[in-house]
Amino acid sequence: MARISLTPPRTLLTRIGAWYSRRTYGKVLDPGQAYGHNGRVLATYVRLEQRAAKWNALDAGLKHLAVLAAAARINCSWCMDFGYWEGHERGMAAEKIEQVPRWREAREVFTEPELLVMEYAEAMTETEPTVTDELAAALIARLGEAAFVELTAVVALENWRSRVNSAFGLTSQGFSDACTVPAMR
Repeated sequence: MARISLTPPRTLLTRIGAWYSRRTYGKVLDPGQAYGHNGRVLATYVRLEQRAAKWNALDAGLKHLAVLAAAARINCSWCMDFGYWEGHERGMAAEKIEQVPRWREAREVFTEPELLVMEYAEAMTETEPTVTDELAAALIARLGEAAFVELTAVVALENWRSRVNSAFGLTSQGFSDACTVPAMR
């Protein structure tokens, strides 16, 4: 159960946010409702997300795996639920999405760059980051410096999301349920 009310004051910003969220995702996102208790924080966060969505130096699939790996490491059920849905919407193989929390045991599912990206996301997510010079060098060699910077920033952004959502006590909103194949009759 959420530790903060998901019924923020009805301001113009929260009403617009709820409308946009319903239109884009089919429901009002709980993190937006929680952030809605502080309009300045909500507005800043929304602007950050809008700008981050325009980053394009890193392959979108690698970016999504990095986000999922960071969310899984923090154990943010809301982020994993939404991330599963988002990956499904982007056409990512369900097998890959499902194996992210256990990627070390399912290495055969992933390419070498994907494995490096998830290792980096986890290393960056540790309370005391454990990124090594060798790991950073391997990623820069594979991705280039611009994509490496974007990877680092997107993992940091997911750390923000996952840590805030976990601290707020947010849990799954049922996004991944929409991705399941209905039972055959």
